[in-house]
Amino acid sequence: MDIDPGRVAELAGTIQLVDVREDYEWDEGRIEGARHISLGEVAAAAESIDRDRPVVFYCRTGARSGMATQAFRKAGYDAYNMAGGLERWAGEGRPLEPADGSVASH
Repeated sequence: MDIDPGRVAELAGTIQLVDVREDYEWDEGRIEGARHISLGEVAAAAESIDRDRPVVFYCRTGARSGMATQAFRKAGYDAYNMAGGLERWAGEGRPLEPADGSVASH
């Protein structure tokens, strides 16, 4: 289930935002308040994600985070995928951390 980046921004502070990209991508730029758990580690970290609060996953374009979203929804989480990923977030003019952050390419 996809959620628009604008809605993610509105819900900041009430949702769990999880970045499933690789370390180098996270280092390049990310959304403030997000937690980094690479896709390969996200299943092992499931117990540290609160089942009682919605969780929104994101990656660069939405493909990897879509896989995480499906798996977590099947496991009973209220999970969402940020549509278009960080590329869409930044493309719509939303801020990244650090201040000079950018969306890492491949």
